[in-house]
Amino acid sequence: MVSARVGRGAVLAAAVLSLLTVPARAATPQADARGAAALPAPDVGGLDAVLRSVLDRGAPGALVRVDDGADAYLVTRGFADRSTRQGISTADRFRIGSVTKSFSAVVLLQLADEHKLDLDAPVNRYLPKLLPDDRITVRHVLSHRSGLYDYTTDMFARSVSGFEAVRDKVFGYRDLIALSLRKPRTNAPGAAYAYSNTNYVVAGLLIEKLTGGSVRGAYEKRLITPLGLRDTFYVHPDTRIPGRHAHGYLTPDDAGAALVDATEQTVSWAQSAGALISSARDLNTFYSALLRGRLLSAARLAEMERFTRVDATTSYGLGLRRRELSCGVSVYGHTGAVQGFYTYAFASKDGRRTLTAAANTSNNAKVLGALAGTLESAFCGRGTGKALRAPAAGQRDLRQ
Repeated sequence: MVSARVGRGAVLAAAVLSLLTVPARAATPQADARGAAALPAPDVGGLDAVLRSVLDRGAPGALVRVDDGADAYLVTRGFADRSTRQGISTADRFRIGSVTKSFSAVVLLQLADEHKLDLDAPVNRYLPKLLPDDRITVRHVLSHRSGLYDYTTDMFARSVSGFEAVRDKVFGYRDLIALSLRKPRTNAPGAAYAYSNTNYVVAGLLIEKLTGGSVRGAYEKRLITPLGLRDTFYVHPDTRIPGRHAHGYLTPDDAGAALVDATEQTVSWAQSAGALISSARDLNTFYSALLRGRLLSAARLAEMERFTRVDATTSYGLGLRRRELSCGVSVYGHTGAVQGFYTYAFASKDGRRTLTAAANTSNNAKVLGALAGTLESAFCGRGTGKALRAPAAGQRDLRQ
């Protein structure tokens, strides 16, 4: 089940994908109106090949949407629901996991623009005695340099039993932070990057303290409503995904064990660190608006883009990742993993081209690595859609 839509025109079936040509852009870089090098046209055949490899590695379904000006490129493979055999669609809603962190970071940076928050102030200034070290600043939290232990490491040491233990549970923010504080910190504040969901649970508490309302209300007022994100919801603690959606399937740790339908859950273990629901269209709209400067002042966006190197190809700012591709292009966005779903959502530096790719499984490093190949086909063009590096051995894929 694969289709591609080009521009505002026709939908092409799988049988003619190999004949596809894209009228809006040439396959080689050209100069745009500002004199900057334009990106090569997305390789739709390459995107389809990547999705086929994602299914070969165990995902029931996968989708990708690339938006580039007036052109939209839509490719799907496989099923949204294994029981009904309903095909997956780029219109399906899904859980976006840690892509939520970009939304949370933008809300806090907007509050900084409004002079309600100092990024370099201690968290404890706003939330007295929450953390054991007054040196931990808001910037440390948003950049994963606080040293706060990631409580999900223990919570999901076993994928299925850990998930079933929390599937219907409702946590408070302070409950989750208390789980973290039972363990030693990973480093001194500011000393090193160490990805931790605890940081963005703290971010949720900050949002609620500074706005006087809920995280849900802040997302809706500041991002969802202004951007017209009709598929984006924060339903916690409801367990359902509203409207048309893909089912998510958790891969057990035991090889050969049956996939577990993890679609319905509170995601209370994540909340402001990973509980949003969205769609490919909405995520592309969000990151385009962010990179185009529609959500933050230029100075605050520059703060978000102050990156710390994570590995050979990835850096982390304030709720924002930068990934360097094989063709020399850097893209900006976030990855997400939540039980049953993987997401990549990235944009070019100017926000003109955006990509969202998703697969409806998780706890499968081969799927995660293969899905990353969509970035190459979308931003580097023909012949580059190879799988990128999967998580290192022992790295929990919920740390996305």
